[in-house]
Amino acid sequence: MEIILREDVPNLGHTGDVVKVKPGFARNYLFPRGLAVVADRRSVHELEHQKRVLAEKRERERKVSQSQAEGLNRVRLVISARAGESGKLFGSVTNQDVEKGLAEKGFSVDRRRIRLDEPIKTLGEHKITIRLAAGVDAIVTVSVEADGPLAAQEPEATPEASSTTATETTEPNE
Repeated sequence: MEIILREDVPNLGHTGDVVKVKPGFARNYLFPRGLAVVADRRSVHELEHQKRVLAEKRERERKVSQSQAEGLNRVRLVISARAGESGKLFGSVTNQDVEKGLAEKGFSVDRRRIRLDEPIKTLGEHKITIRLAAGVDAIVTVSVEADGPLAAQEPEATPEASSTTATETTEPNE
């Protein structure tokens, strides 16, 4: 019996595939769960139509993404962050910071599309890839600058932090 899969089925095929199965498997497992339909003339034509519509939709989205990528490739973000004398940041620049910077420039990009292997922790220029659609990437230059003069690590800041921690630790024990 020939069927058209409506969802991916392990060891059988992917959505939209026309496969041959035994009638009992289709009748007792695939049809009740909505995983497949009978591959008759009407179903095959409907499947072909859906594939064409999806291909056209993907092509439109790719063109929109391509034009957005051209605009993003010209963007240079400047992000200010606190840094020590060695050029290391006290915190880090994450994809959320890049998303906010792009929003200020007028670009709406979901933060999950911003590809950072790890957060930026040093001053300087960094190239960041943004995956807009399948096969469409944009590269944005992010320049991380020190917020004010480069801060020297103050020896007084560390004891205050440890004394606060010690106070917090001793209070519950008393």
